[in-house]
Amino acid sequence: MKQMRRNCPGWRQQSLPGRIHDFVGHLVVVPAFTLIACLIATPTSAQSLDQVLSFLLTNRSVATDDFPRDQAAAKAASDAISASLLLNLSTLPISTSAGGFTYRLDPEIGASIRTSDSFDPFYTDRALTASAGQITFGLDYQQASFRNIDGHALADGTLVSTASKLHGDAQPFDVETLTLQLRTDSVTLVSNLGVTDRLDFRAALPLVRLTLSGQRVDTYRGNRAIQATASGTTSGPGDAIVYAKYNVLRQHASGLAVGLEARLPTGDDHNLLGTGRTTVTPRFIASIERQRATFHGNVGYGFDNLSHELTYNGAATFASSNHLTLIGELVGRRLDSLGRLTYTVTPNPTLTDVDTIRLTSTSEQSARLVAVAGLKWNFRSTWLLTANVVRPMTDAGLNAPWTPTLTFEYSFAR
Repeated sequence: MKQMRRNCPGWRQQSLPGRIHDFVGHLVVVPAFTLIACLIATPTSAQSLDQVLSFLLTNRSVATDDFPRDQAAAKAASDAISASLLLNLSTLPISTSAGGFTYRLDPEIGASIRTSDSFDPFYTDRALTASAGQITFGLDYQQASFRNIDGHALADGTLVSTASKLHGDAQPFDVETLTLQLRTDSVTLVSNLGVTDRLDFRAALPLVRLTLSGQRVDTYRGNRAIQATASGTTSGPGDAIVYAKYNVLRQHASGLAVGLEARLPTGDDHNLLGTGRTTVTPRFIASIERQRATFHGNVGYGFDNLSHELTYNGAATFASSNHLTLIGELVGRRLDSLGRLTYTVTPNPTLTDVDTIRLTSTSEQSARLVAVAGLKWNFRSTWLLTANVVRPMTDAGLNAPWTPTLTFEYSFAR
């Protein structure tokens, strides 16, 4: 396939006022982000990735004698895979990065003190805010290789796209199978600002490198022939995130808060880097802290995404010391309507006693749940190292067996 080069956008480091300016020379976050942004801008195929995916799923070679139904099924399957990938990227888990260090002013001593011995969870928000003027920068790296979609394996050549089978036979005599490799590498710059002692503002910009390759193979009575091969790689910004959180009720480190998240259509939807639309998600947050153990819960509802969705998170943390917090989380989503891969079986219109099996999709409600485990380590000053792995607990949508994430955060001390 023809190749074309995608230029890296110019990134300029802006001057920062006051005390932030004094720390710029010591930061590695912005220079590292700039370098990675340029390095991941790799050549991309002349076709957009949604066209590559559509090509692999259409023009099927099995003789069904019903071309319109073939095209409709292929488009439905392609749309379902694209939507699942977009949904994964558009709701890319972003480190909460609410300032692992949270402070409040102690009037008795006239100085700021830490309000919690533990650090915040990974993707579940806590009710505490960072405090006025507290600034945190984070650099997050995540890698995912998708192996399954809706319980069907993608990479081992067992995903049937079309097949013909005689009545009464267990196996088809003519079958076309699809192999897909999907991988994403995401680097996200996250920043959090404590506007007041109760109000935080957060922004995040993911840069995504997406690689897609695959082939379609027809096996007719034991004879195997490759029908189509295609691949493509693209990179660029995903959908940007802005988020505001207000602490409504606070009792020591426990409390209640409300949040509002907006995902902006900055990613290229034709290359499966963004949804092409704005999503708004209000969120309710509750936290309970007891000495070194804390418990957090979030509930939110997303509007105007590919599918309206209910999100729910729960997290438990344990501060084994003032410098190390162990974290476990469950992150769930219930999607109102999203294409789920399925098969249809219809009689061949011209061949007697022959059924046609087609890969297609159906729109239905689905639920997804992932488990997250890892740690946050304050290895120096106000630097935090975060490491975790994500494991899917359900088979709905696109899934990677394990998704590792590594994050560095720096908070400007007050």
